[in-house]
Amino acid sequence: MSSPTIAIIGAGVYGVTAALALQARGYAVTVFDPGPLPHPGAASTDISKVLRPDYGPDEVYTAWMEQAFEGWQRWQAAWPDPLVHLTGVFYPARTPLQPGDYEYESYQVLARRGHRPERLDAAAIAARFPAWAAAGFVDGYYNPLGGYAESGRVMGQLLRQAEAAGVRFVTERAVVRVHEQGSRAAGVVLDDGQVHTAGQVVVAAGAWTPHLLPELAGALRSTGLPVFHLRPARPELFQAERFPVFGADVTVTGYYGFPLHREGVVKIAHHGAGRSLSPADPARGVTEAEIAHLRVFLRGYLPELAEAPLAFTRQCFYCDTWDGHLWIAPDPARPGLVVAAGDSGHAFKFAPVVGDVIADAVEGRPNPLLALFRWRPEVRGGGGQEASRQQA
Repeated sequence: MSSPTIAIIGAGVYGVTAALALQARGYAVTVFDPGPLPHPGAASTDISKVLRPDYGPDEVYTAWMEQAFEGWQRWQAAWPDPLVHLTGVFYPARTPLQPGDYEYESYQVLARRGHRPERLDAAAIAARFPAWAAAGFVDGYYNPLGGYAESGRVMGQLLRQAEAAGVRFVTERAVVRVHEQGSRAAGVVLDDGQVHTAGQVVVAAGAWTPHLLPELAGALRSTGLPVFHLRPARPELFQAERFPVFGADVTVTGYYGFPLHREGVVKIAHHGAGRSLSPADPARGVTEAEIAHLRVFLRGYLPELAEAPLAFTRQCFYCDTWDGHLWIAPDPARPGLVVAAGDSGHAFKFAPVVGDVIADAVEGRPNPLLALFRWRPEVRGGGGQEASRQQA
């Protein structure tokens, strides 16, 4: 008896982890992505992504991230190369922490849940993290449970694992629409007209999702946010023990970053409102205005990098929801279709646990997270609920 078939559109972190979970549950899974893989335009690539349980007052995401850390540790123990780096995460602020602040609320939740965040005053920050010594931070904390994953290499590892598990990949052709039989999703149609049938379809196309499914364009939005790789003149200041992953008064500045990477660069990126931008837009590069904005931040906060040459820039494409929560849900109007999207710039860190949530949505299994990630086109406008991005 043949296995039930699943077609997954997109080989980013949602698509590949869903493929691994569904293949393990007995399905025959085919993933469609134009490639190359890992896809250079996907949000899940680049050299690094933050791993943090710091979510302001939101204990749901903090608890889910605790589970994800266990998964990251299992993955790292089985992988041939070190791709997970627990440098800790540093959250400085220019004003004293107070109730309602992202940093204050994160610190309180972490402490209440048995973690050991370390509160730091201005003197401790200057002594411990000298690259920030002149930045004027007066309060903040360091959380040892955090760091980063080498995201592009992680995706390469997961793709190899998926292939070894029997997942089939169809590349070099783009999916143009979901194939339907009556009102039911029954496969995919490629740009050369080929139809691939499947029992169920998962759209995990990241920022391409609202373009592939235009009926969701009001609920999901493609947003570009700039990423910069800088080459410091004094790399010793940016080693992980002196310069861990950081969010620099992040709800005010929007900037976060990473220690010196193996390529000899410091990556800094912006986690703010971004700009509406299709991943297919020919103007999708980083703008001069975005570079100028970065230089202002660096002159005020990290003067050692203020004139550092840019080795590389890119737009990180978010698939934003209005409320900042992920979107993992069956389409109520089209049986056989599940949409797994809405990363809102904070999904990659959940890679070890998100695939099973998507698989639960496909199978209709109960999962408390699916109520949070439900189908909700009625949610429009207003601020997001992802606390580190409140300034957006």
